[in-house]
Amino acid sequence: MVEDFESQLKGIEAIIDEADGLTLVAGAATVDALLAITTDIDLVVLDLRLEDGSSPKANAEQLHALGIKVLVFTTADYPDLVRSAIGAGVLGVVRKSARNVELVEAIRQAADGHTVATMDWAAAIDADPHIGTVDLSPRQREILELYASGEQAARVGQITGLSTETVNAYLSRIRRKYADAGRPAPTKTELYKRALEDGWLPIPRLFRR
Repeated sequence: MVEDFESQLKGIEAIIDEADGLTLVAGAATVDALLAITTDIDLVVLDLRLEDGSSPKANAEQLHALGIKVLVFTTADYPDLVRSAIGAGVLGVVRKSARNVELVEAIRQAADGHTVATMDWAAAIDADPHIGTVDLSPRQREILELYASGEQAARVGQITGLSTETVNAYLSRIRRKYADAGRPAPTKTELYKRALEDGWLPIPRLFRR
């Protein structure tokens, strides 16, 4: 975890210690300080606004370059910084006011490489004027919705009555449209993110009140 308030860091450490299957490897006040301790990390829970003045985008990119996934932990009072972090490819945004069980679930999801699609995450994307729209045909939307929600191409073909080759051709065209809009989606996870961003899939109710 990267957090420059010691009390917050200690609190998260206590929460993680009580969670089965999770280990807090290290904590530090900056990304550089964390990486000086170890780079053998699956996921970094990153405070959005740090006292060293570093940008969340630069921090996320530095961690991603080492193959480390990133989950943002914030008061959500800085929408511009949230959008910047999302643009850098973080897996989600979790409020510091979240309950312990919500935080642990978000960490588990992100550690597994899944998008943590909270309402804060969705709102930041919706408010981003730089996200280019992509015009998909009804059939392309149907293919995207099925595939991005977890179905394999062969199963999408069974549901839609199309061959697997045709489904893959549709997916190639969809990916090309997103790439042309400056929003590349080379992987299934990235396609899932694009489907969420554009409203083709509902925001999952990960956190239950």
